[in-house]
Amino acid sequence: MIEQQNLIYVGVDLHKQHHTAVIIDCWSKKLGELKFDNKPSAFPLLVKELKKYTKKGLSVVYGLEDVGGYGRGLAVYLKDSQCWVKEVNAKLANARRQSHVTVQKSDSWDAECVAKVLRDELERLPDAKPIDLYWAISQLVTQRKWLAKSLTATVKKLHQQISYPYPSYKKFFSEVDGKTALAFWEAYPSPYRMKDLSEEALAEFLRSHSNNGLSNKKANQILSLIAADGDTYRDFQDSRDSVVVSQVKTAGFLKKEIARVEVEIEQLMGQLGFQLESMTGIDVVTAAELVSEIGDVHRFSNADKLARFAGIAPVIVGSGNKSRNYKSKQGNRVLHDIFKSLAIRQILVTRTKKEPRNPYFHSYYEQKQTEGKTKQQAIICIMRKLVNIIYAMMKKKSAYIMLDAPIKQVG
Repeated sequence: MIEQQNLIYVGVDLHKQHHTAVIIDCWSKKLGELKFDNKPSAFPLLVKELKKYTKKGLSVVYGLEDVGGYGRGLAVYLKDSQCWVKEVNAKLANARRQSHVTVQKSDSWDAECVAKVLRDELERLPDAKPIDLYWAISQLVTQRKWLAKSLTATVKKLHQQISYPYPSYKKFFSEVDGKTALAFWEAYPSPYRMKDLSEEALAEFLRSHSNNGLSNKKANQILSLIAADGDTYRDFQDSRDSVVVSQVKTAGFLKKEIARVEVEIEQLMGQLGFQLESMTGIDVVTAAELVSEIGDVHRFSNADKLARFAGIAPVIVGSGNKSRNYKSKQGNRVLHDIFKSLAIRQILVTRTKKEPRNPYFHSYYEQKQTEGKTKQQAIICIMRKLVNIIYAMMKKKSAYIMLDAPIKQVG
């Protein structure tokens, strides 16, 4: 490990069009500043500028907040140039900025705060490893999240629109955005479109779109509900119907796009060789979300550092002879939420047999509550254990082995 007095620290504030770099020494003295465009042809200017400060045997370490977004190009260039690059958590840099009496906000000051965090937290910060495969997976995960969010919004609007012509629409199908349901709303956006439609004709329509899963019984039910609702025809019905049809087509498109993206995610995940899906509660999408946030797991020397990166490790606050652990509000909050969701899945029980999905964690959860911890504290304990497991599975590319629930001792 290089001694701190032999290092020059470079904090970079990243933006879409340009970056700002601030250079400090081991005593946090500002040595220089450079603003350069966010494009590969401009990156050598930064490395050239740093040569002015490394003539006396000093080494350079770079700190970047966003190595997966606007800073990815620079991170790749620096790594290819054999430079030492660290990933600085944005919350740490923001906390440093807010800690000053007079809060400033400028590219130069933001970059200097990144550099100071880099100097103080050097050994605890993960190395930046912008590998193309991980980056591609993270982009697909982000795209899927956007598509899923758009689909949720579209379905919500669809609920509102079809409730006008079909007040009893929720009784028609189990899911308003299911395959057969969407086909029905598109063909018959209002009862006005079902004039003179016989029960047998509707039954044939339902059979053709549900692989013979729905037939005359469902057709009779729908027609009876429509008759019971009464006349819902309104002026400009054609325009209202066009809105429903548009939303149905949008929902159908988004569903197809989500399915296509998931296929791409599965193909890329296959190249990594992980077996994360072998664990209860992890499908290929959840596995990809973990990978997109963690990146190359080897940049964390142990599970403790991954826990701190995810904001799961407790913060110890002490004074005198007293100390207390507090929940951390720092770290990667997206990764924190993924682990929390995964922890909750471990303690769920099956709907049919009412058996724990993961007997070991379910028993562990109950044990922690018996020891006096709250439900939320018990979940955090599970999250911490999950970090150890996920870390080992990713590092060794091993499968999850379901453990039996520990035998409860009767006191």
